[in-house]
Amino acid sequence: MTVLGALVLLIGVALLVLPGPGLLLVLAGLLILANEFPTLERYVDPVQERAMKAAEDSVASPLRITGSVLAGLGLIAAGILWGLRAFSWLPWPGWSTGSSLIVSGIVLLALLWWSYRRVKQRRAQHR
Repeated sequence: MTVLGALVLLIGVALLVLPGPGLLLVLAGLLILANEFPTLERYVDPVQERAMKAAEDSVASPLRITGSVLAGLGLIAAGILWGLRAFSWLPWPGWSTGSSLIVSGIVLLALLWWSYRRVKQRRAQHR
C-alpha cells in the first residue's frame, strides 16, 4: 500500500501543474499513506479542506461549469484524434497517448459531476 499511496501522491503533485484533479489525488495518496504512517494524518485535514473548496469552486458558476465540460470533451476529442493518428504532426501519436487523454477527459467530467452534486446537496441542506 505504501508504493500505491506514494504513486497516487506523486501523480497528484504532478497534476497540480498539469490538467487534472491534482488536489484530489494528493488527498487520496495522503489517505492511503496515513494508514501506513500515522504521522501523515495531520496533513489530511488541510489538504481535504483545500480539495473540497477547489471542487466547489469548479462549479460555482455556469461559466466555470461550461468551461470545464468543454475542456473534458476537448480532451476526449483530442484523445480520439491522437489514437487515430489523424494528423501526422502530432507528437507521440497512437492509442497510448490517446487513451490517456480520453481517460483524463472522463475523469474531469466525472469529478465535475461529483462536485456539482455535492454542492447541490450542501445547498439543499442549508435551506
